[in-house]
Amino acid sequence: MRSTVAIVTGGSSGIGLAAARALRDQGLTVFILSRHPFAEKGLHHLCCDVADERQCVETVQTVLRKAGDLDLLVNCAGFGISGAVEFTELADAKKQMEVNFFGAVNMTRAVLPHMRERGNGKIVNVSSVAAPAAIPFQAYYSASKAAVNAWTAALANELRPYGVTVTAIQPGDIKTGFTAAREKSVAGDEAYGGRISKSVAKMERDEQNGMDPAKAGTYIAKIAMKKHPKPVYTIGFSYKAICVALKLLPSRLANWAIGKLYA
Repeated sequence: MRSTVAIVTGGSSGIGLAAARALRDQGLTVFILSRHPFAEKGLHHLCCDVADERQCVETVQTVLRKAGDLDLLVNCAGFGISGAVEFTELADAKKQMEVNFFGAVNMTRAVLPHMRERGNGKIVNVSSVAAPAAIPFQAYYSASKAAVNAWTAALANELRPYGVTVTAIQPGDIKTGFTAAREKSVAGDEAYGGRISKSVAKMERDEQNGMDPAKAGTYIAKIAMKKHPKPVYTIGFSYKAICVALKLLPSRLANWAIGKLYA
């Protein structure tokens, strides 16, 4: 019997690598994608920029040739930018969406013909609690993850008749290299009373005190193997409680509370 075959984007670091390891340890054949070479025993690495549609299609075809099939796609590639909307260059905002949202779109479109025709497959999109909790001075990151959530829910209904499941998983603060890799801009900080740098510093302190990525990876692998997953999952009890509260509170009060924390 062949093993289940998975692709994990953003699989050479952080949550993506942790998820890939957890899937590997469950006996899956795991292909990890990143832009730069990477090697780890038991993981098959392919270079791919998920923002490039052509590369995504070619990479999926390579996996199908090598493994003969494809059962699971975990879209985890992403990065963060921060800064005031007024002072963020539009090119930077578009780059954020190209990787975090359209990267998942490109990979999903590449795997769907195969999954739909075989009548089976799983797609897991790694989102963020920053989607329902829109964070000031990280507006474009929150927007990219909110787009992932809405797109996931719509896509799940499109694909249900074909046996392909789609789900989004929302981590909260995770201690990874994501923090150091964030592209930070403090342009306009003086005009905003120093609030940009203060807000981002608080977020980064929270991240560095966050969950071990291995726990997040194990959770993602567990959800990825569910037969009938829900549209959205949140990692961690406290973050689940936050997401429930944001749904139940009046929108003005919920947004005020987020502003008190980060604005």
